[in-house]
Amino acid sequence: MQNWFHIFPKNTGLSLYAWLIFCLLPFSFIIHSSSSFEVIIGLILLMLFFTAYRLSFIKRGWTVYLTLGIEMIINIGMTMYFGYVYFALFLAFFIGNIQNKSGFVTLYVIHLTTTILAITAGFFLQSETFLMQLPFILISVIGVIILPFIIYNRNKREQLEHQLEDANEKISQLMVVEERQRIARDLHDTLGQKLSLIGFKSDLAAKLMDVNHQSSKSEIEDIHLTARTALNEVREIVSDMKGTKLSDEIIRVREILKATHIEFSIAGDEELEHTPLLVENVLSMCLKEAVTNIVKHSHASLCHLSIRDSPNELVMKIRDNGIGIPADQKAYKESGLQGMKERLEFVNGSLSKESSNGMTLTIKVPHIVQQTELGGAP
Repeated sequence: MQNWFHIFPKNTGLSLYAWLIFCLLPFSFIIHSSSSFEVIIGLILLMLFFTAYRLSFIKRGWTVYLTLGIEMIINIGMTMYFGYVYFALFLAFFIGNIQNKSGFVTLYVIHLTTTILAITAGFFLQSETFLMQLPFILISVIGVIILPFIIYNRNKREQLEHQLEDANEKISQLMVVEERQRIARDLHDTLGQKLSLIGFKSDLAAKLMDVNHQSSKSEIEDIHLTARTALNEVREIVSDMKGTKLSDEIIRVREILKATHIEFSIAGDEELEHTPLLVENVLSMCLKEAVTNIVKHSHASLCHLSIRDSPNELVMKIRDNGIGIPADQKAYKESGLQGMKERLEFVNGSLSKESSNGMTLTIKVPHIVQQTELGGAP
């Protein structure tokens, strides 16, 4: 249910001013009544309806159905005796917000039936009034028919989107935990045994120092060799953690977009044979950040990646058909684009963005950065 202050329905295709008119119109219908008694009764019904409508948003359980019953009775009375049919739209909106499926179907059928019967009876009781506003009555009936389903399906979709966001967040947390465990296992397997071996041989070398100088020297050489091996293995682990090939990142991006029902297409060669690993790693991180922004903020249904590797520079474009990102500096920083720009500065690259029918990020990296060799003893 919505909060108590949501007296005016939201996201129904009508503005707040339209709903305000619907609230003020009954005064006109009531004032034009023939007797003071009818005016008093109409005003009482009007105040009672909005009081019950407000209570229906803040109450829970059987009281909700009680207030709805009162509102339906008032709606019938206002329709038959005053020719005011628009309270039916307020009820249609509220019924669409009922999450219980059986309750939704039951109230929908009751409301639609009573509204049609009240309008039919109104044509006999106040034919002239009803004929004057016949187009608006037809629109109201159509609203009573389709509006609850629109609201109900929208709420279900939003609920599923929240569940998907929670699931993605949990998956991300599990991936972080799994990666930490993997790094811990790799470091334990790499350093644990070798540090134990270094400690054992150090003790042995210390004991042999005064007894057998040659054996002690041999143990020290083994310690030195073991230390060099451990250092190289640590460098390999760090290199694997820091260096991500663009083709591998594209595979992960494709899986993420598929899971979020965003169509993915690619143009160009994703295998960058002559691009240094440092540049490829920066491009991979930028692609990952851009796709994360698309999934979280763009509301897009399409993501297109193009890669053009010319002799002078490498150009990568990520385009989506979403809502884009506002041009203000705060949004620029919060969306992660500033971080992408800072990463690209390390390889003399540049980032530009265009927000038109979605968002297009253009990344350009000149071919002037050389790959740094890893390995060798210090």
